[in-house]
Amino acid sequence: MLYVIGLGPGKEELMSKEALRAIEDCDIIVGYATYMRLIRDLVKDKEHVATGMRQEIDRCQKAIDMARETGKNVGVVSSGDAGVYGMAGLILELLGDSKDLEVKVVPGITASLGAAAAMGAPLMNDFCHISLSDLMTPWEMIEKRLYAASQGDFVICLYNPRSKGRPDHLRKALDIMAQYKSPETIVGIGKDIGRKKESIILTTIKDLDENLVDMTTIVIVGNKETYVKNGRMITPRGYTL
Repeated sequence: MLYVIGLGPGKEELMSKEALRAIEDCDIIVGYATYMRLIRDLVKDKEHVATGMRQEIDRCQKAIDMARETGKNVGVVSSGDAGVYGMAGLILELLGDSKDLEVKVVPGITASLGAAAAMGAPLMNDFCHISLSDLMTPWEMIEKRLYAASQGDFVICLYNPRSKGRPDHLRKALDIMAQYKSPETIVGIGKDIGRKKESIILTTIKDLDENLVDMTTIVIVGNKETYVKNGRMITPRGYTL
């Protein structure tokens, strides 16, 4: 069995029982080194293989090969949900038409859902996820998606919003949104969700400090109805109160 496991944002309390059972059932755990550190207490007695950033294909192929060669239960771990910018799709693509290996995808709490709960209730109406990383998707396509989501007044969850290699992508994204959204639109910044240094900042498009945002941050931009009440970010569902 090859498990593809979503670990959630970062702490055991936010992992599903199914994910915990899958890890327990695995003989071998494979994952990005940072994620492996998050679950070191859960895998200390197991064989584990940790790889660095941008080695996703090698990592997934290694897991497939080990599952086939050893006949043991192997788990590939991803933060958040394995099917949301995680390893589930890559595992299935690498397997192609092969049917010799059983695969179980185990869902997890995404960064957007973990951050939304900490912020209040910003995702109560239609929303979308857009990654600002252009490593896999050309920036031109990311821009098209930003324009479409902004014009449709979606609540927008921005993954991979800003890094040393992409210091201007968040500003470019906000400039696109500002063509359709008010500068007073509420924005939630969730840093290190589910981890020791977790913090939530509520601001607006015009007042957002980009220096607060890095690769362990998710940014949630509200729609025209989103507001803040008692320190909570709320997007109305539309109920008549």
